[in-house]
Amino acid sequence: MRALPLTLAAACLAATQAFATDGIISYTTEQSFEDVVFGLENAILDEGLVIDHVSHTGDMLERTKGDVGSGVTLFEKADIYSFCSAKLSREVMEANPMNVVFCPYDIFVIVSPDTPDETMIGFRTFPEGDMKKIESLLDRIARSAIGED
Repeated sequence: MRALPLTLAAACLAATQAFATDGIISYTTEQSFEDVVFGLENAILDEGLVIDHVSHTGDMLERTKGDVGSGVTLFEKADIYSFCSAKLSREVMEANPMNVVFCPYDIFVIVSPDTPDETMIGFRTFPEGDMKKIESLLDRIARSAIGED
């Protein structure tokens, strides 16, 4: 009877992996780019936040690669969602007005040509102190976007 729960646990672990390297926290899932983006948009709205901007970074890089003398496709798809929290932003900026440099907050969603069946969602880490509140918010949103909340 133990084999089934262990197999199920292994399958869940394989479906979503978390990474924290080089100042980036990211999660990888087998969900489609479109499903992750849909989940992200809903997770941001569920927090009572408004998406300020969506940067279609992957499209821009693909469109301009020849113009800059490159033939490398960096991403199959790559979008960056920017948004802010009036409440938390005020809180962290009242603690240190220079925390303004971190606003707006960004979450990326990418598909690499090397792993086209995986979608990665993530965000940059923040310095110790008050900005960890923002990092916690972004982590909650990213995990919610892929159903890991």
